[in-house]
Order: sequence, then structure tokens, then C-alpha cells
Amino acid sequence: MPKTLIKNAKLVNEGKIFESDVLIKGQLIEKIEADISANSADKIIDANGNYLLPGLIDDQVHFREPGLTHKATIFTESRAAVAGGVTSFMEMPNTVPNALTQELLADKYAIGANDSLANYSFFMGASNDNLEEVLKTNPKDVCGVKVFMGSSTGNMLVDDEKTLEGLFSKVSMLIATHCEDEETIKKNTKIYKEKYGENVPMECHPEIRSEEACYASSSMAASLAKKHGTRLHILHISTEKELSLFDNSIPLAQKRLTAEACIHHLWFNDSDYKEKGSLIKWNPAVKKASDQKAILQAVLDNRIDVIATDHAPHTLEEKSNTYFNAPSGGPLVQHSLVALLEMYHQDKISLEKIVEKAAHNVAILFQIEKRGYIREGYFADLVLVNLNSPWEVSKNNILAKCGWSPFEGAKFQSQVTHTFISGHLAYEYGKFDESNLGMRLTFNR
Repeated sequence: MPKTLIKNAKLVNEGKIFESDVLIKGQLIEKIEADISANSADKIIDANGNYLLPGLIDDQVHFREPGLTHKATIFTESRAAVAGGVTSFMEMPNTVPNALTQELLADKYAIGANDSLANYSFFMGASNDNLEEVLKTNPKDVCGVKVFMGSSTGNMLVDDEKTLEGLFSKVSMLIATHCEDEETIKKNTKIYKEKYGENVPMECHPEIRSEEACYASSSMAASLAKKHGTRLHILHISTEKELSLFDNSIPLAQKRLTAEACIHHLWFNDSDYKEKGSLIKWNPAVKKASDQKAILQAVLDNRIDVIATDHAPHTLEEKSNTYFNAPSGGPLVQHSLVALLEMYHQDKISLEKIVEKAAHNVAILFQIEKRGYIREGYFADLVLVNLNSPWEVSKNNILAKCGWSPFEGAKFQSQVTHTFISGHLAYEYGKFDESNLGMRLTFNR
């Protein structure tokens, strides 16, 4: 079995930063020691004092396959993920067709097995009438069940009270929710349509998909989970008000209610609509600077448990439409780690906290087997980063199939130099080795 030795690295792992070597044997980390002999390896990588992190695990992406492959494919987006230091992803069910049966879910896993450069898992989708199918989902090899409690995806909206009661009372595995209240959004939409017609300014997006819409839905989901003892994970928190729902007084492994923050809600606020327009139109919306600041504080004090992207690409042509016709979502997976590292340079978050929220905690929260840490016996999902290698995001270095990014023009001080996927050096200084593919994630449940 081939062995790779990483020399002279600064490891960021389990709340500490320390100098060490790491020996990889096959897919696994065999040894972590201060000075491992070069004779023990077939290949040696000198980290030159750069930082070695566990690969990021993104618990919310939309890679658009099957059915929407003009926007993205599992191959193209997993490639972008690997270049950005994301070694594992969990993909959402609102593809075409929606992943609402075990057969359709299995079809997505088959695409992942054939095409994904990163490790992968796919959420089972819930609708108003597929509870029996949902209950067939195997918790050991599927990350969770996704419930859209809002109009983000139209035909996957679960708004039937009886269905929600059934899901929350009968599903034993993790339920992840998109929380925006449909009725509140409809009411706000009517007001803004009457005022502006079709020409609603993009900066009205957080007023239409408002704080009230988010809180009404999140609080209902939290209430249902409490009533039934459900394991609930609320995705992409976008408001300060919602933070009152979450607790930081108990360890993550004991929490039944957890929360996710996304890169765009940490990076942008409503003052950015003027310049970025539909390029930062997401659901839930990017909101006030005070919400942005509060979300970061909740990440730091552990009311929010993980950081993800909600990577959701559309073509630039689609995004160039008027407010009601421009879809929500954008590509983020290639730039999530470097954006977080930029926040580190700005003294907003520590390296240890980035690793905790984007790797360790995702592994704990989803009970992922042998990933998310730099530990002997764990899969070697590793990322080397140079914190002092400035570059600028431009069209010619964007890897997402859609070919654009809300970060275009941004200058980042840090760069991903190497990415290992289950021991395989998949990315090195801008070049890919696609001879090995990612693995299906498994869960210790």
C-alpha cells in the first residue's frame, strides 16, 4: 500500500495548532509525530511550515444533477469543492426529478460513485405525500432527510400540518430544514408587487423573505422537534431573532436541535445588493449588517454549530433576470475556506474555530464515521493551505460550471495548495489527479 509523508506542517486540529509530520498509508492516516523518517514513505510532501487542516465537510450543497446539468454537475462542482479544500459534501434533493423515492435517491448515489472527486452523501427528500418512502431511508448510509418548510423550491414545499407531524414524529434520523414561512412571503410579495410591479429592486429581497418569515418557520420547526423529540438541524440561519432558539449550554453530541450558518450570511449584508444585485440573491435572504454580526457571534459562542455554503449555482443568464425571474442561489464551494481564512486575517475568527465549525462539528453532528479530524486510523481527508499567497478571484480561475462567483474581484490572502481525499492527492498547485474518486460517507448511527 503506498505511503505519503507530509513533513514540516502546522496542524490545526482539535483546538490546537502544533508542528508535526503526518504519514498516510493507503486511505488512512497511519502516524502523526513530530519527526517521521523519510525512509518510511514512497512520496514526500514538504509543507514548508504551511497549515494542515482536516478537509472541510459541507453539509449543504446543490450540485444540480440529475436534470439541471446546464447549471452544474456532480463532477464539475465536486472538482470545485476539492480545489477549495472541501473534501466531503452532502447534496440536496431538489434536483429533477426530486429525490423523493429510494430508487431516485439510489440513482444520485450511482452518479456520485461514478463522477465525484470528493466524498459524498445525498439527502432524502420529503414532500407532502411520501412519508412511507422517507421512512425506508437507511440512517447508516444517508446523511439525513431534507424538509423544505418554505417556498424556496416550489414543488418540494412541505406545508401540510399532518405531514409535518408525521415526519417529526416518525423519522428517527436527522431532519434538516429550510425554514421560511410561505404565507408571510406571499403577503410580502403582494405588497411589493403592488408597489413596483415586476421591477422590484433586488435590495427588497430581505424585506419580502423577511425576518418574520424565517422566525415563524424556524420556531415552528423547533416546537415540533421539541414535541416529538426529533433530531432537527435548521439550515442557513439568516436572522438575529432566530438565534434565541438555540442553546450553547450543552455539548454538541447531546443536542437535539442544531443550526448552520452559511458563508454568504457571514460575508455579505444588505448594503451589498447595490453592487452585487441578484448575484447575492439567496433564500433565505442576506439581511442586515446587525444580523450578519449576530450570526458570526453565534458561531463563535456555539449557538450555531456548523458553517456550510448552500452552494447553489445558476447560469449568469438566469441570474440576469428581473427580481421575480432571477433564481436564488449562487456558487460558493470553491471559495468557502479561503473566505473563512480571510475572516481569520481580519481577526474575526480563529483557525481552530474554522476547523471546529467546518470539519469537526459536521462530523459530530451527522455522526460521520472516521472523518472530520486529523487522527490516526481516520481517513486522510486533508488540506494544506498557504496563509500568505495572495490571489484574486476572476473568471479564469472559477471552476464551478456556471463560470461566475459573487466573490469575483475579491482578493484573498490564503490559497489551498494540496487536497487529499481518502489518502489520494486529488489536487496540487492547481492541478487535479482524477485517477481516484471520492467515497460514500457512512454514519455511526
